[in-house]
Amino acid sequence: MLEEVFENGLWSSRFVIILAVIFGLIGAILLFVVASFDVYETAVYVINTYLTHVHPENFHEEVIGGIIGAVDLYLIGVVMVIFSFGLYELFISEIDPAKDEEGKENQLLAVHSLDQLKDKISKVIVMVLVVGFFQKVGHTAYNSALDLLYLALSIAAIAVGLFFLSKVGKAH
Repeated sequence: MLEEVFENGLWSSRFVIILAVIFGLIGAILLFVVASFDVYETAVYVINTYLTHVHPENFHEEVIGGIIGAVDLYLIGVVMVIFSFGLYELFISEIDPAKDEEGKENQLLAVHSLDQLKDKISKVIVMVLVVGFFQKVGHTAYNSALDLLYLALSIAAIAVGLFFLSKVGKAH
């Protein structure tokens, strides 16, 4: 009897994961809100710039930087959503509303193992890093042909990395 009580308590302790799920979703919502405000502020800046007919020297870089920064935050928010859904499905229960009329799972957020969760999150994290790279590239001054060569090589390396990343987890 003591063993049964202990095992039931141990199995029920998995519900502590609910804290990570709830706060992960709160974090995602906060990131989406902050990113949306960033896009709004960028839009206001663009409209004010065109209304005043004053075109700042780094106007395009500032606009692109604002939008790319927001995309970065959105992607990190997506990581948090995937993390929350994955933890819930792995430790608590399948998400019934995620299934269609025939009972098939939505494969976008379906997670059946920690490895799948890790793969989904790592792919989005790589995209966050790529977006961050391009945000930095937009603010870099290229003073020599060697700088441009390094830029070209880094873009080629990212392209090759994304190609191989797209092959991960797919059957041959």
